[in-house]
Parts: sequence; C-alpha cells; structure tokens
Amino acid sequence: MKIPKELVNGFIIVVGIGIYFLIMELLGLADIYLLRLFNVLFIFYGTHKTLEENFAQGKRILVSNSVSALFTALTGVFLSIIALIIYSYSRGGNAYIASLSRTFLFGGDPSIMSYSISLLFEGIVSAVIVTFMLMLYWDTRYTTDKHNTKS
Repeated sequence: MKIPKELVNGFIIVVGIGIYFLIMELLGLADIYLLRLFNVLFIFYGTHKTLEENFAQGKRILVSNSVSALFTALTGVFLSIIALIIYSYSRGGNAYIASLSRTFLFGGDPSIMSYSISLLFEGIVSAVIVTFMLMLYWDTRYTTDKHNTKS
C-alpha cells in the first residue's frame, strides 16, 4: 500500500516543525515569539513539495492541486497540534503551557486544550494562506494558464 504524498509531506512538516522547536528549546530561544513564526516555512516546504510532485506526475488541474496542497498543509497543522499536546503533557502539562503563553498569544492562565485550539485555528488560517500563495505561484505552470494561450 502506497502512502499518499499529501500524508508523507504533511508528516515532513510535523518533523520539521518539531525539530525546529526542540532546537529552539535546547538553545534557550523558545521564549522569543518572533522565532516561533518561522514554522510557517515548514508548511511552505511541505506544501510546495506536494505541488511539485503533482506537477511532475502531469497533474495540472488547478482545483485538484489546490485541494491536494491544502490537505498537505492541514495534515501538517493537525499532526503538529497533536504533537504539541503530547509534548506539553510530557513537560508538565498546564505549567509548561503557562511558560509558553507569557510571551505569546495569551494573557492569563490558558489550559493545554485552549492553547492548542487557538493554535489550531491559527494553523488552519496559515495553511489556507500558504496554499493560496503557492497556488498563485504555481498557476502559471498549469495548462489552464491563460498567460501562455494563443488567441
């Protein structure tokens, strides 16, 4: 059984984000919230890789490729949130989340689930934006491209 490229590339996104955050934590940079924003680069990479593979396989229909790209990005986001929940519980639960929330989105004392749900919404939005940006980039490579047609 062959695993779909969307799942494989979604898993690549999770591994990339996980390693990135572990390195940031080991270097003591986990409290710098601007560095956390760079995780979107891993979403770009995995999603772009899916579109590249689709194009190499001759799949040039814009709509099906956008669904494939969005599925890849959302897979990476959902698996990353699950990994964050597991990691948070292994690091002390709500106390660990409280240490993260001091420099990030929240005031107060969020729970693991409220923190994860808000990051899930943020991740879904970033997945949609990344997919849209990459589809604009790849649009000129599809057969439906109006720029290369002759009248």
